[in-house]
Amino acid sequence: MNEAENKNERTVLAGASREKQKYFFERKFDSLPQSVKDEIRNVCVIMAERLGCTFLIYFEENGDVGFEIIKNEGDFDFDDIGAELEIKSLRSEKKELLKSLKLWYVINLTEEGRKVREELLRQREE
Repeated sequence: MNEAENKNERTVLAGASREKQKYFFERKFDSLPQSVKDEIRNVCVIMAERLGCTFLIYFEENGDVGFEIIKNEGDFDFDDIGAELEIKSLRSEKKELLKSLKLWYVINLTEEGRKVREELLRQREE
C-alpha cells in the first residue's frame, strides 16, 4: 500500500518499525521545530504499533506528505482495509500538521520557496 506513484520522487521524513522496535528521523529535516518532530515521532510509533507494521512518513517532490505501510514478511493476517481506514483517520486528525509540513517543505526545500524566502528577506532589509 503506497500513495506515491514513483518511490524515487520522494524523501522519507521518518519511520517506525513495530517488529524491530526502532524509530528513524531523517537528519535533513532537523531544522523542523522540536514540537513538530515530537508529533511526527508519536504518529510513526503509534501507527506502527496499532497496525503491526513499519510505518513511514515521506515528502513527495511537490511537498505533499505521504504515508507508506510495510507489512512484516509472512504477516498473512494483516488487515489492509483496516490500515486504509487508519490512514484516512490519521489524515483527518492530523490535517493541520500535514498542511504545516507541506508549507515548511515548499518554503525550505523547493526553488519557488527559496525565491519567496529571499524576496521576503530582501523586503525586510529595506
